[in-house]
Amino acid sequence: MARQDRDLQDRDLKTHEERIGHVFTDGKLIAAALTHVSAATGRKRETYQRLEFLGDRVLGLAVAEMLYAAFPEADEGELSRRLAGLVRKESCAEAALAWGIDSHIRLGDSEKQAGAANVTILGDVCESIIGAVFLDAGYGAAKAVVAAAFGARMLSPEHPLRDPKTLLQEWAQARGLPAPLYRETARSGPDHAPEFTVSVEVPGFPYAEARGFAKRPAEQAAAAAFIAREGIGQTGQKGAA
Repeated sequence: MARQDRDLQDRDLKTHEERIGHVFTDGKLIAAALTHVSAATGRKRETYQRLEFLGDRVLGLAVAEMLYAAFPEADEGELSRRLAGLVRKESCAEAALAWGIDSHIRLGDSEKQAGAANVTILGDVCESIIGAVFLDAGYGAAKAVVAAAFGARMLSPEHPLRDPKTLLQEWAQARGLPAPLYRETARSGPDHAPEFTVSVEVPGFPYAEARGFAKRPAEQAAAAAFIAREGIGQTGQKGAA
């Protein structure tokens, strides 16, 4: 019976390899990529920790290369925002679920309560699989896996690409309003590490305020607070674009 179960698992894994887009030559790599440290029976090298570290870098390089080719007019800021949106843990978890490998993740008793549906675990395993593909067949194979898993998301991002200050300014301009005005309203903390409080004002609306350890992050946070309060960019909200 145990052998039948193992054969069934092997057939299931082959199906998932097809979804991933890579059949492993070295079975130990995919086995390690699916093993959480809590399930390790020996050295940590048998788990996905090291593969995740490698896969995170391979994923970032592959996505950066894809973005550079797909958006020739985009500046560095836009490319960086697109990159951040694509390689976030939630996006990696979605890719792992699409591969159907959640049922094959090996967890120890300490992690079974959270389960393989845990976003962090799924995201880590996605990166570890990319790292395993890289070691098994090189960068070209890993990039092909990344392109298949993240290509559609790259062309149709789910999250805003514009930073809060840019979004707020465009919203104000579209309504014929003056550009948002940012004011430093307070400063606290030691001279070597001051904390700034900044407000943002748009005529006809209550101001919003936020803090940061530099003026620009405080301005971005104030703009984000204004956007959240007014529901800007959310369909059906009072400030919707």
